[in-house]
Amino acid sequence: MKAPWNFARFLPLAERLLSRGRLPALLFAVARKGPRLGQLKDDVRLLQALCVAWWRGEYRAISPKALVTIVAGLLYFVSPLDAIPDWLLGVGLLDDIAVLGWVLKTVSDELDAFRAWRQRQSPEKLRVVERLPDTPEALRLEQNRS
Repeated sequence: MKAPWNFARFLPLAERLLSRGRLPALLFAVARKGPRLGQLKDDVRLLQALCVAWWRGEYRAISPKALVTIVAGLLYFVSPLDAIPDWLLGVGLLDDIAVLGWVLKTVSDELDAFRAWRQRQSPEKLRVVERLPDTPEALRLEQNRS
């Protein structure tokens, strides 16, 4: 399946974000924007949980390409400069939904593996692993202590 129009320009941005240790800032932007659309909210939370677990070093069983695709999809989701600006009421989120749907379909095998990993973890461990602290800086500090 072909990537959505305008998505490819987010891939190098995602690679730079990951290489520069800026993932926490993106995760907090996603949490602030947070979709209010039923299943999409759960899907975005799953992508966010995977990224937090990866950042903390708890879950590394994901290909670099899939991780970059997920991060690029989340960047697209929070970006005000995507194909249809979010401020256009009624249609502004349509391109975000389409891109996130494409990302979910593209990395579905990786997400299934992450779901299986999550099911093997205790609820207490998941609360710690997937919890976002109060600030992106606190998440960076936690990762540096690991």
